[in-house]
Amino acid sequence: MHHVKPPTVLRREDRVLAEVEAVRDEIVAFTAEMIRIPTVNPPGACYRECAEFIGRQLEATGLAVEYVEAEGRPEHTAEHPRVNVVGRGAARPGRPRLHLNGHFDVVPPGEEWTVDPFAGVVREGRIYGRGASDMKSGIAAAVFAVEALRRAGVELAGAVDISATVDEESGGFAGVAHLCEAGIISSDDTRYAIIPEPFGPARVCLGHRGVYWFDVVAHGHEAHGSMSHLGRSAIEDMGALLEAFRTRLSPELAARLSALPVVPEPSRRPSLNVNAITGGQAGEATQSPCVADRCVATFDRRFIPEESFEEVRAEIARLVASVEADDPERRFTIEERMVVHPTSAPPGSPLVAALSRAVETAVGRPPELVASPGTYDQKHFARIAGIEHCVAYGPGPLEEAHQPDESCAIDDLVTCTQALALAALELLGPA
Repeated sequence: MHHVKPPTVLRREDRVLAEVEAVRDEIVAFTAEMIRIPTVNPPGACYRECAEFIGRQLEATGLAVEYVEAEGRPEHTAEHPRVNVVGRGAARPGRPRLHLNGHFDVVPPGEEWTVDPFAGVVREGRIYGRGASDMKSGIAAAVFAVEALRRAGVELAGAVDISATVDEESGGFAGVAHLCEAGIISSDDTRYAIIPEPFGPARVCLGHRGVYWFDVVAHGHEAHGSMSHLGRSAIEDMGALLEAFRTRLSPELAARLSALPVVPEPSRRPSLNVNAITGGQAGEATQSPCVADRCVATFDRRFIPEESFEEVRAEIARLVASVEADDPERRFTIEERMVVHPTSAPPGSPLVAALSRAVETAVGRPPELVASPGTYDQKHFARIAGIEHCVAYGPGPLEEAHQPDESCAIDDLVTCTQALALAALELLGPA
């Protein structure tokens, strides 16, 4: 008997993978064009131009596009408007929604570049430029994941929304936080969120450590430098405090270890960094002979989920008080700048499971589950919008974020786009 081989019918997943590969050049071109828009923060340049550029692609992908300005925020000015763009998939009553979010602001380029940081140079399989890793490639992966599903003819039972937002590099308050506070991103209709920050195609980031930024002000007494015994140097008092932090607090922090899989490994421990110190006549062109009556140090305390913020704050206050008590004339005050609590997707999250399976298909092995040493916009999804099933997954090497000659491998960009598309398909289901 002669058997006729039936025609090959590609599985839905294989069609999606093939469509992403087919749009490789479009993904690269879109990323390069975004890099050419210098959305530098500070001050927040070219935000409207970039939002509208992304918005046109979202419209072409079939999403309903809305531009959201951060009205009422002090950063939102006529010169530097804070413009976010949101693209919504068609709503299906009772079906889950997945939100893909990326920020398009970038830090200033700095020195030491060997290529133009805003030229979007593509060579030897990599795309170069400020934002290539952090995180314009991630936005491209999100947009073309949805576009590949559309081109593959895959109708989803649920919907995918995409937002491209501002100011993540300065806290995200006019970006994701504003959208969450306005109810545009909300757990009322959104079950899952993925932020394609640059952890690379084989890592899923579950969450991040907490941060407590604060100033300590040392209050001295001014006197003539030739009679310094009549004054009290705030700088010397600050020196005593810095030494106490170094010798008494730092060893304590080094002994604590988080179960959260923070990368790199040393960041699984809490830390304290001195960001800045100003005192006396710092920055003045002409010095006069004065004892410094004021000195300010800014501290960056990173804390792990195993530490409660109340205890972190109290531990600092106790140490400052004890150094103050060492000398009856010594006086410090603490001024708080910012607090971000640690956050993580819950154990057993269906989002982590589905994305892990998608990564295994796209990459060929299960992902490493990690957590971030620094914070990103997951904090706003979790705390303000109440979306606990939120992770970061996106192209680009984390180590190149904010570095000279920042780049992203094109293969990694394509692979992450494939994984995001497959994850959306599993989470939302075919129609």
